[in-house]
Amino acid sequence: MAFLADALGRIKPSPTIAATMKAAALKAEGKDVIGLGAGEPDFDTPDSIKEAAIAAIRRGDTKYTNVDGTPALKKAICEKFKRENGLDYKPEQISVSTGGKQVLFNALVATVNPGDEVIVPAPYWVSYPDIVNFAGGKPIEVKCPANNGFKLRPEDLEAAITPRTKWLILNSPSNPTGAAYSADELKALAAVLLKHPQVWVLTDDMYEHLLFDGRKFATIAQLEPRLYERTLTMNGVSKSYAMTGWRIGYAGGPVALIKAMAMLQSQSTSNPSSVSQAAALAALTGPQDFIAERCRAFQERRDMVVAMLNQAQGLHCPKPEGAFYVYPSCAGAIGRRTPGGKTIKNDLDFVDYLLEHVGVAVVHGAAFGLEPHFRISYATSTAALRDACGRIQKACRDLS
Repeated sequence: MAFLADALGRIKPSPTIAATMKAAALKAEGKDVIGLGAGEPDFDTPDSIKEAAIAAIRRGDTKYTNVDGTPALKKAICEKFKRENGLDYKPEQISVSTGGKQVLFNALVATVNPGDEVIVPAPYWVSYPDIVNFAGGKPIEVKCPANNGFKLRPEDLEAAITPRTKWLILNSPSNPTGAAYSADELKALAAVLLKHPQVWVLTDDMYEHLLFDGRKFATIAQLEPRLYERTLTMNGVSKSYAMTGWRIGYAGGPVALIKAMAMLQSQSTSNPSSVSQAAALAALTGPQDFIAERCRAFQERRDMVVAMLNQAQGLHCPKPEGAFYVYPSCAGAIGRRTPGGKTIKNDLDFVDYLLEHVGVAVVHGAAFGLEPHFRISYATSTAALRDACGRIQKACRDLS
């Protein structure tokens, strides 16, 4: 339509949300569909956090707050960064937004000029390149295939950097692959970044507490203090605390950047929900023991899903190190024919086949920048996952 802004032509709807909505629509029609597209824990928000929100409502904490976070929440975030990550931030270095996505949006729109390049390792969370495009920048996708553990190698980072490079986006543990960078792997990337002082780092640590097999979390500004002044360390309460709908994300970074993000937020959403901020304060300062318990449950689900998918003809599923996703290859299904006579040409055809033939909704790998794969979120019940994986095995057997 002629009256729409040109910037809208540079983005597309979120494929993960689209897959979730499609599954929900089919369920509403009475179809037997198992939706494995949403990156949302099936666990409930802990009662202590809910009660803190209710108490905030009752005492009248329902007004505007500071545009980028209450003083109490910013203080708690500073304490969290110090306690868990060894990072020293002052309240004026903290931004609180309506979810992690707004942190990313604010940071990139506030800093990226037309033609600026942002390195995005692929596979990536679907919103990274679209936000860069919306800001007028150029996403530089660097393929990180399964034989590299779905991780960015130092030599590939070096090759991707140009004089126009402004940001590197790092996500660990990763959506969609569950790949998690070790301390040594991050130090190797940091060594490259130190040679290129124009490159800033946006590290998305949203899945920090979902690491398996005894792995320890590390973030790049913690490991290389010389990058501290050009790193935005982003996190939030959505995944670890099962608070996706509360919409609270936060970040720590240089004061000038945080001020710029606050100015942008002041002209878009203003402050995040006051009640959600009270809940996030309770999350960060209250009991933490349930996080490890839920992480163990996710690890058990991971092991089951990986085992069952690797028994499916034509699929290969690497074992992720964290988060709650698997990213199997469906290369062995490409070129095969469905019972209806259609040839599977790519991963989009494969996920459409899974939905139509066995009622399992997943997201195709092209949406995340690396084919031929698909993403499954195992943040749902073990019974539903076992049923879904059995259906996927059947779908693969039924190909000829």
